[in-house]
Amino acid sequence: MTRLSVNINKIATLRNSRGGNNPDLVQVAKDCERFGAQGITVHPRPDERHIRYADVYDLKKIVTTEFNIEGNCQEQKFIDLVLDVKPEQVTLVPDAEGQLTSNHGWDTIEYRNYLTDMISTFKKAGIRVSIFVDPDLKMVEGAAHTGTDRIELYTEGYASHFHQGKELALAPYLQSAQLAQQLGLGLNAGHDLDLHNLKYFSDNIPGLLEVSIGHALVCDALYYGLENTVQMYLRQLTNG
Repeated sequence: MTRLSVNINKIATLRNSRGGNNPDLVQVAKDCERFGAQGITVHPRPDERHIRYADVYDLKKIVTTEFNIEGNCQEQKFIDLVLDVKPEQVTLVPDAEGQLTSNHGWDTIEYRNYLTDMISTFKKAGIRVSIFVDPDLKMVEGAAHTGTDRIELYTEGYASHFHQGKELALAPYLQSAQLAQQLGLGLNAGHDLDLHNLKYFSDNIPGLLEVSIGHALVCDALYYGLENTVQMYLRQLTNG
C-alpha cells in the first residue's frame, strides 16, 4: 500500500490568517496520524506565509510517523533548518522566491552537480532525500546521477488532464515510474492529487511508495471532516 503523507501547509495558512493558534497545527498533525496518515509533510517558505520555521521544530517533537520537509535547498536557511531538525525525509523543490505554489521539477541535467552536492550533504546527516521531478525520462535519468534516494513526480499535469482522458494523462508518469524502477530510484508523487484521480494513479503506477497531499485533502475535510477525509484518502491507496 502506498503511504499517505498529509501536507499541513493549508492548516498553517488558516491559522496565520487570524493570528493566535487556531487551528492548532501541532494538534492537527497528531490527529492526522491518529486517523491513519503515515506521514506529515511541511513546506516552509522564506516568507513563512504558512509553515513557520518554529513550527518545524514543534512538529519534530511530536511526529511519530514520517516527517517530510519540502523546500528550496538554494536557501541557506532551509538547509540549516533541515540539518538541525533531521527529518526522515527532505524533498528538494526548485521554487523561486515568492512562488505561490510549486509548479515544476528540477532540471536534473543542468543542476546535476549542484544537486549531487546538496543530496550528499543531507544523506551524510542520515536524511533520506527525494527530489521533485517532472515526468520526463531525461529528467528521471538525470536524477539517478545525483545520488538521490527517491524522486517525487510532479503530478499537476496528470491531474489537470485526468478528466479529458485518464490513460493519456497517466502515460508519461507510467513511463517515468518504470524507468525509475529500472534505475533503482524510490518513487513518490504529489501535487493536485485528490479523491477523483488518486486511485487510478496509485493503482497503475508501479513502485509508488508515498503520496503527499495537502490542499485537496484540507478542502475535502471542510465537507467530510478531517478524520473521515484522511481515511477516505487511505482507501484510495488500497489496491483492488
